[in-house]
Amino acid sequence: MTKLVDIQDLTFGYSTEPVLEGINLTISRNDFIGMIGPNGGGKSTLIRIILGLLQPWSGKVLLTPSINIGYLPQYHSFDSRFPISVEEVVLSGLLKTGKLTSRIKSTERRKAAEVLHKVGMEPFAKRSIGDLSGGQMQRVFIGRALISNPDLLILDEPATYVDNRFEQELYQLMETINETTAILLVSHDVGQILSSIKTIACVNRRLHYHPNNKITEEILESYNCPIDLITHGHVPHRVLHNHPQ
Repeated sequence: MTKLVDIQDLTFGYSTEPVLEGINLTISRNDFIGMIGPNGGGKSTLIRIILGLLQPWSGKVLLTPSINIGYLPQYHSFDSRFPISVEEVVLSGLLKTGKLTSRIKSTERRKAAEVLHKVGMEPFAKRSIGDLSGGQMQRVFIGRALISNPDLLILDEPATYVDNRFEQELYQLMETINETTAILLVSHDVGQILSSIKTIACVNRRLHYHPNNKITEEILESYNCPIDLITHGHVPHRVLHNHPQ
């Protein structure tokens, strides 16, 4: 299996306080990793390090040469009154690769149409982005991350501001994308993503990797896994493979 990202014994912190310690993680082609853990546990910091926005105190982050990473951040600060169409938002994803020309070519529009079809938003191509619902807008932003044909797609809490019905559709879309693209999906709630992901990385200062999407009571009792800190609603509890819904 081709390695896209290889994190080796990584440590990082802010000021003198460590946030991540002894992190080891390999992301390979066609992986679908669910990264879970409590708020403040270091998930978003680890993503920023993978993206090259932060440099670790120690350890290594090795990226395969010419890797293309698509990124969907957790929050979108977006003025819905800004006059830009759905198609134009998706095309803006080519800017980072330098593939978007000053005069948009027919090949670029065809690529945007293909991506919008993939995320179920092709009929809305000419619609103003401000006219969309939260779930529709999230699909468009995923399309923007996909248009550059990334090797790895990183999604930070993609179900934020999305209703329950669309949330299920969103994870089904992720499974389709994973047929050609590796995915690192960050979530605070493992219960919502277990049916889609292939493996689990639990992050709470340290990282514990589970090579499948099943968590047993024996695994949880064997070490201080941060999955214990995941919550549903207002009641903290463990989420096990046989957890009743």
